[in-house]
Amino acid sequence: MTNWSVDSSHSSVGFSVKHMMVSKVKGAFEDYSATVTTEDLADLSNAAITFEIQTASINTQSEDRDNHLRSADFFNVEQYPTITFQSTNIEKDGEDYKVTGDLTIKDVTKPVTFDVSYNGRGTNPWGVEVYGFEAETKINREDFGLTWNAALETGGVLVGKDIKITVDLEVNPA
Repeated sequence: MTNWSVDSSHSSVGFSVKHMMVSKVKGAFEDYSATVTTEDLADLSNAAITFEIQTASINTQSEDRDNHLRSADFFNVEQYPTITFQSTNIEKDGEDYKVTGDLTIKDVTKPVTFDVSYNGRGTNPWGVEVYGFEAETKINREDFGLTWNAALETGGVLVGKDIKITVDLEVNPA
């Protein structure tokens, strides 16, 4: 088995959520690590995948909003400094994969399945073999204890429940 690590300068962990029921707020976590352990990255069927995201690294391009997201109303980064994911099952789906695992946010662990696309492999200018993947899932934030919200005068709420998570990865030998 080979351990492969994420090249964070060519990868991203992002999310989007409805704002005021009419638009979306997008953001990212800038500090994360991941390891993929497998014989062959071109076939993830037997891989083990782990992720650790530093919650304080959240960035939505708004300092006030980011500070609120770091507070006890949302991620409570002092008490819960990380979000983790550990794969438990990987199924090939045509050329793509269904990667199921345990996602932990604020000490709440729930199974989540990512739809993963294999984007191919290449050799970078320094002779290192790299592989690319895209992954996507949707979670209900309230299932993970992220329940803060505000009612709007016009009806509805300030923050949607559904969070779309997107992960773009370039991995290389660890």
